[in-house]
Amino acid sequence: MNNLDLSLYLVTDRGMSKGRSHEYIVEEAIKGGVSMVQLREKDISSRDFYQLAFSLKQTLVKHQIPLIINDRLDIALAVDADGLHIGQSDLPYNVARQLLGADKIIGLSVETVEQARLANALDVDYIGLSPVFSTLTKSDINTPLGLNGIKEIATFSKHQMVAIGGINKENTADIFRSGAHGVAVVSAIVSHESPFQAAKELRNIIDQL
Repeated sequence: MNNLDLSLYLVTDRGMSKGRSHEYIVEEAIKGGVSMVQLREKDISSRDFYQLAFSLKQTLVKHQIPLIINDRLDIALAVDADGLHIGQSDLPYNVARQLLGADKIIGLSVETVEQARLANALDVDYIGLSPVFSTLTKSDINTPLGLNGIKEIATFSKHQMVAIGGINKENTADIFRSGAHGVAVVSAIVSHESPFQAAKELRNIIDQL
């Protein structure tokens, strides 16, 4: 899918939301300038995941913001989400594409330069560089790619790239200058006292580049 706006990509995390609902955080973050939203849930029943995804879809449709589901193809299909994000050990890309259809967004996490090279053989819509910096939101991660990793991958990748892992307002500009097309943010928005203000500050930085 062309014309993706990966610039400010929110990834949800229930454990970091300080008891606030996903709906509240997402709505506030959209007002602040988020361009895409990924619903990521690891410890939740399928029924609850479906209901949450369905609820967020209603909110995001009103704002014309894409809803991406992490990992769970069944949930993405059930709520007619805009896309699916898969990791290296998730459902193979070709199977996901066949089941989702050509008009849906599929993102793929890449954790190394070699994985980014291999991704060039796949017609994914974007790659998620993970992690760029150390992060507390995921424990099963490789050595951070750093800004040099982004720069190297940018020299050969045919895909749009969104960086995730340790993103904040201090390093966002450098990430874009290194060749990324967007930043995927978790705690910097989800855990912030004001998700709206956090998103707005990041949006302002991005828009000034």
